[in-house]
Amino acid sequence: MELTWFEDFGTLARTANFSRAAEERSVTQPAFSRRIRALEEWVGVELVDRRTHQIGLTPAGKRFAAIAETVLRDVEHGRLEVREIAGTSASTIRIRVTHALALNFFPQWLAKLQAMTETALLIQMTADNMGASERVMQNGQAHFCLCHYHPDAASVLDGPGFQFISLGADALVPVSAPGETDGSPLHSVTDDANGAIDLLAYEAESGMGRIVSAMTGARAMAASLNPVFTSHTLVLARMAKDGKGLAWLPRTIVADELAKGSLVRAGDASWDIPVDIRLYRPRARQSQSAEALWKLATV
Repeated sequence: MELTWFEDFGTLARTANFSRAAEERSVTQPAFSRRIRALEEWVGVELVDRRTHQIGLTPAGKRFAAIAETVLRDVEHGRLEVREIAGTSASTIRIRVTHALALNFFPQWLAKLQAMTETALLIQMTADNMGASERVMQNGQAHFCLCHYHPDAASVLDGPGFQFISLGADALVPVSAPGETDGSPLHSVTDDANGAIDLLAYEAESGMGRIVSAMTGARAMAASLNPVFTSHTLVLARMAKDGKGLAWLPRTIVADELAKGSLVRAGDASWDIPVDIRLYRPRARQSQSAEALWKLATV
């Protein structure tokens, strides 16, 4: 048995597509299929349901996907922990932070934690989208993930292998540049005269994109939205100020711009999307330094 088979199977479970999974794993599809078959032979049961055109997992496969994820995460955390104990690795705490929280919220939160201890916190912070952050957490390559949460756009980190604490509340607010004459928004959620609303949209793997899609779907307005530009939070804020469309942006990001008037609301408060700011971690015990940070965060 090889651990790479577990990684292969996790990729297949997530993509539900042999070609796409093989591409992500940088192998040919025939070689990838042979590795999945080898894993099934080692386990002793079929893990993939190949009877239909749409690839799915058997009941045993669904259970094994969770087991494989836990094993890979525990192995990676164990490797880092013993290196830390042996003194061959610095006690670095790896945190994934989504773009929306990386610039303003994270530095302030970290400064508050550091003020609570005399021990220096060695942090490696990586800003990324939610999809990439989820994969890194599932693979055990980060201790924590700091992100926004909405119940209609749940994450894989809400599964049984992880736990979280809430660090505060935020809201996604529809905003636009003001018009030159009366200060009303150049783009509004009610601008449907032409059957379309110019939307500055989040990238496909963005957690914010999932949240906004859930809200617009629930309000049956998705057909009215015309995505004219796609990027992450800070770029969308810049494009909104330039009058290129409207965007749902975190209040923590745009509060100053709203106060100055360089951005204005593109809809009333009923269009706001309340969200939670969460810190996720695996349920399994982590390194001493990561556990120390968690203890500070939960005070």
